[in-house]
Amino acid sequence: MEPLKIPATSNTPEVDFDFDQNRFCLKGESHPEDVTAFYQPVMDPLEAHLGNLGDGTCEFVLEFIYFNSSSAKIVMTLMDLIDEAAEAGATVNVKWVYDPEDDNMLELGEEFGEDLEHAKFELVAQESE
Repeated sequence: MEPLKIPATSNTPEVDFDFDQNRFCLKGESHPEDVTAFYQPVMDPLEAHLGNLGDGTCEFVLEFIYFNSSSAKIVMTLMDLIDEAAEAGATVNVKWVYDPEDDNMLELGEEFGEDLEHAKFELVAQESE
């Protein structure tokens, strides 16, 4: 499958999905006017790909600066897809990258990580530049 690359905007995250390498990254802010219009073309191919992953390995890197409640629902859906793939036999590693000065994003990462039963979840503090 062709890679899916969408550059970040002021209200949508960068999407960098490399289906051949099984590496999926979302990075930036997420508060699009129409969450469904932005995320549906991202989530549909990902869901199909994860459904066919079998016992393969994949990695997700989630590096949000901010997301609104509508985007949080998408992240919950993503976590469900990730956990389903892991439960079906895939090795799924999730890295939640956060600014060490952003307690809110750390707490959100901890909450999302607790919901995963089968995938490996890791909180990663950004290194200062």
